[in-house]
Amino acid sequence: MEQRHKILILAELCEGGVHKVAYELIGKALELYPSGKSVVECLILGNGEPDVAELCRRGAETVYYMKDPAFEEPEEQLYKENICAFIREHEPEIVLIGATSLGRSLGPRIAAALRTGLTADCTQLQISTEEKTAGKLEQIRPAFSDNILAHIVTGTMPQMATVRYKEFPEAVSDKSREVNIKVIKPYRTEVSGCRITRVYRELQENIQDAQVIVAGGRGIRKKEDLALLKELADLLGGQVGVSRALVDAGLAGSSMQVGYSGNRVKPALYIACGISGAPQHLAGMKESDVVIAVNTDPSAPIFSICDYGYVGDLYQILPQMIEDVKAWKGEEK
Repeated sequence: MEQRHKILILAELCEGGVHKVAYELIGKALELYPSGKSVVECLILGNGEPDVAELCRRGAETVYYMKDPAFEEPEEQLYKENICAFIREHEPEIVLIGATSLGRSLGPRIAAALRTGLTADCTQLQISTEEKTAGKLEQIRPAFSDNILAHIVTGTMPQMATVRYKEFPEAVSDKSREVNIKVIKPYRTEVSGCRITRVYRELQENIQDAQVIVAGGRGIRKKEDLALLKELADLLGGQVGVSRALVDAGLAGSSMQVGYSGNRVKPALYIACGISGAPQHLAGMKESDVVIAVNTDPSAPIFSICDYGYVGDLYQILPQMIEDVKAWKGEEK
């Protein structure tokens, strides 16, 4: 019997459930090799009773749930040591990780410990057909602010990549699929020399899942003015985003950043306020369904990609937009 290519997906728990990026990775992993030529498995660390069976319904043949109170909160060093021990034992050819905050922190640690390579923030994956690299995982990621695509092949095993969230469609859930969950014990529950005693978590929704985003850039004068964006976002059932300039200025947290070095978003509606439209920012939001831009500079690049544009001061236009939405919602009632 021909040996099947083993692909391991490191799934992640988020707010008590499986992070959806794992479903995207399963879908992509199933496409890499012809049907029957690969086995897709998942490893997830945690505690409690999350619906890990959904990973099987999405296409994973086996889900290994490493369950222990030690994994109640994610601790990179402890996670890394257990994941590396699992990988050494099971020997997958390919390891895929979602490019979430945890994934971006864990990926390099695991790759360094296994003495293998890692390609970060991939936007495409395929099996190479080139003569010298045939059969290897070709990891594709944008470089130089999305101006070129780098094609990278790892010469060592396992071949590892972190993959951006919202890049691939989720694998379809099929309740007829066999559910094979193996609850396994951790290899270790403590790391010498360090221990988490308390975790502080900032409660904030995931901007990548937002269907409406009202984003501000250099046109925002001070932190308090973000309330104007939030008022409009709340009326539309959305969230507030920012450009890198506001994060660098200390006016907003990095979790709100949209762009090449921040979050990649695909909302139904993106309202860009005081954002010029630098390539780094456009790389993170250019796939939005509808883009509305507000800027004082009529030659700002954002106007070349927006669906509707307002040339003017956001401090005058946004209050009017807020009043218009309020009036519209009042008429709806």
